[in-house]
Amino acid sequence: MAEIDARLREEVNLLGTLLGDTFRAERGAAFLDKIERIRKGAKAARRGSGEGARQLAETLDALSDDELLPVARAFNQFLNLANIAEQHHRIRRRAPGEAPPFEERVLDELLERLRQAGHAPEALARQIAALDIELVITAHPTEVARRTLIQKYDDVAAALAAADHDDLAPRERQRVQQQLQRLLAEIWHTDEIRRHKPTPIDEARWGFAVIQHSLWQAVPHFLRGVDELLQQRCAQRLPLEAAPLRFASWMGGDRDGNPNVTAAVSREVLLQARRVAVELYLGDVEQLITELSMQQANAALHERVGQVPEPYRVLLRELRQRLFATRDWLDAALQQPATPPTAEVLHDNAALIAPLALCHASLVECGMAAIAEGPLLDTLRRAHTFGLFLVRLDIRQDSSRHAAALGEITRYLGLGDYLAWDEEQRVAFLERELDNPRPLLPVRYQPSPETAEVLATCRVVADSPAASLGSYVISMAGAPSDVLAVELLLKEAGLERPIRVVPLFETLDDLEHAGAAIDRLLALPGYRARLEGPQEVMIGYSDSAKDAGTLAAAWAQYRAQESLVAVCARHGVELLLFHGRGGTVGRGGGPAHAAILSQPPGSVTGRFRVTEQGEMIRFKFGLPGLAEQNLNLYLAAVLEATLLPPPAPTAEWRALMERLAQDGLTAYRTVVRGETHFVDYFRQATPEQELGRLPLGSRPARRRSGGIESLRAIPWIFAWTQMRLMLPAWLGWEHALACAVERGEGALLQEMRDHWPFFRTRIDMLEMVLVKADAGIARLYDKRLVDAELQELGQQLRELLRQAISQVLRLTAQGSLLENSPELRESISVRDTYLDPLHLLQVELLARSRRAGGETDSRLERALLVSVAGIAAGLRNTG
Repeated sequence: MAEIDARLREEVNLLGTLLGDTFRAERGAAFLDKIERIRKGAKAARRGSGEGARQLAETLDALSDDELLPVARAFNQFLNLANIAEQHHRIRRRAPGEAPPFEERVLDELLERLRQAGHAPEALARQIAALDIELVITAHPTEVARRTLIQKYDDVAAALAAADHDDLAPRERQRVQQQLQRLLAEIWHTDEIRRHKPTPIDEARWGFAVIQHSLWQAVPHFLRGVDELLQQRCAQRLPLEAAPLRFASWMGGDRDGNPNVTAAVSREVLLQARRVAVELYLGDVEQLITELSMQQANAALHERVGQVPEPYRVLLRELRQRLFATRDWLDAALQQPATPPTAEVLHDNAALIAPLALCHASLVECGMAAIAEGPLLDTLRRAHTFGLFLVRLDIRQDSSRHAAALGEITRYLGLGDYLAWDEEQRVAFLERELDNPRPLLPVRYQPSPETAEVLATCRVVADSPAASLGSYVISMAGAPSDVLAVELLLKEAGLERPIRVVPLFETLDDLEHAGAAIDRLLALPGYRARLEGPQEVMIGYSDSAKDAGTLAAAWAQYRAQESLVAVCARHGVELLLFHGRGGTVGRGGGPAHAAILSQPPGSVTGRFRVTEQGEMIRFKFGLPGLAEQNLNLYLAAVLEATLLPPPAPTAEWRALMERLAQDGLTAYRTVVRGETHFVDYFRQATPEQELGRLPLGSRPARRRSGGIESLRAIPWIFAWTQMRLMLPAWLGWEHALACAVERGEGALLQEMRDHWPFFRTRIDMLEMVLVKADAGIARLYDKRLVDAELQELGQQLRELLRQAISQVLRLTAQGSLLENSPELRESISVRDTYLDPLHLLQVELLARSRRAGGETDSRLERALLVSVAGIAAGLRNTG
């Protein structure tokens, strides 16, 4: 087993020791001794010690009700601190001669490869400047960390960075340690669990905080790095207006199955985003006013402000005044929606950018480029990336809600029932009304509350500045009428400008027919005439994997993209694919760089849109250094996939992939749909029922009442992850790979893994999730929580897990999982010492809760939620 880096181990030990000192100060030495016995017992048990397992079980069994919560909190915080230390280690100062991490050198190495492949330096610079990558941050129903604690965790990381100097004096090092001690005490004495479910506006503020505390700093630093590389490798500069990476959000706009997201909520979130942006720009402009005291300016600046002694300050003070006016109006509009703006209020990005660009051009022209390239350049880059609106808000709604609204409208107008019409009738009606200049809805029409909400959302879209909005995404789309319906409803709301209306193909059946649906849509003359810019299509990873298993879903997603690329090429329309990935392998998650490079050739052509969700936002973008690394990965991957696309699969690979997908689908559905007692087992063996009671997110765990089909993909996966069976991420693979081997196709599987990025990435992700699975932990949940007559099913599922591991080891020619990546294996396995006690505590808490019929006291309920949070922290990508 590889050793963890000595510096990382030292910092983990330091944080653990200081946290232990905090326990001792509050609860005494006896409590700390008990925590140590549990930790040592778990460590010994993991190494196969029967005595260690006995010590662990006995110590946990002896805990009183009053001790359950503190013990759960202790191990939860151990895991969070280990994550912080590991995150800091990725971005820490490097010793002289020490190679930078892959994330920091990836773009430089790619540019050199591209130059060697014959790409002209000037063309490379133009391609990077023209990249259109949008990361869409989304709320996570299983994100449990409070913003208060996230900020304290960030402060711990900053303290570790302050200590990361060899030349600190003893007194300076002591001060850092004292600061860490204080921060850990603050963390320990802060309630890590919300008392109430967050609202959609709370979730949006969480997203804004990531920008405020990390991305606001990271983005201009990242772009400086890109600019420097272009100068070194291509003798070119990154244009000032270039914004290859931008951000959008679903927080406050995603109303699919979430009744808490209303038109009023979306409107408030749009205003709140502008309010945050204004405050951030005010901070920047105040700094610039202080720094830009120069007198010399070019003719354009003097023409703008007159012959004044300090022209830069005069212009920036004008901008500051407009920002003040904008802030005052936003404050008033948040209280009184109908408040009209004054003439000074900023409404478009150009009004923000123009004075900054004028200052920059003047400084450069007057020989002060060194000043222009300082904080002013950073603010200008932010203005082009974030604009006045911080993030562009996407609106998402289920297609059935639009159809129901139109059904109500057509019945009211005496036109028949839209819901009863076939697709041809719907399209004919929609196209006719979209071309009709008169309104469809009479003034006296009084819609039902459901239809009124749909129409109100459309009015928010129509009334909002274009730059504040992203796309209108239609869940469960399957036909052209789903897109036209939204266009008509937006027209009725008064929208007179284009907005991308995006069908989301989610289920296996929808993915199979995605190309045909877009083909029919683009063949409509009226639609083509209205289409401005690319045709955006969203690929759903969560529901397709829940519907068919990850193997069949991954191949369906791949083929859907191939089909969409061909269809759009045939129609002469640019395609923009929007990837709805989650944090876990079971929802299309995994390393973004590898995932992008495994997409079908031609599917990434300088444009890329993808969701970043919940806790993965924090792990990837929560610290400025981490954010810079991950922005580098995204830019490099999209550039490489555009200019050096992966090979198309051979006919043999494609045929085998079809067989694998079919075998995987059969095996997955045989268990999930065909096993009579599967739902009962799932609800007993996992904390699925309890998760629905906990204050985890604003969105309900279910779209409607019913069985597995009614459960959202995120809690479906989250529940299996908590008890470590990880079933949705691997079920079906074990059977499909075994069938291929039995057919004598082992060599072809190996060839696909060696030469086809798509297949290699799927196997790598499968291996990563299998190393996090733990049959022994899953068995403990069965033994304590599952009825005797259902335990055989649990044993069968664990046997399938064993088979999946065996097949992956055969394919990768390893003796153990991640044998070829020992550092990653150790990073995952080292957490088991802290995870095992939490699993055992969770099993006990679930048993007590169920004995009480769900009416547990608040201490046990909170301890259960802390165990959920701790396991999620330990496994990282959980939902």
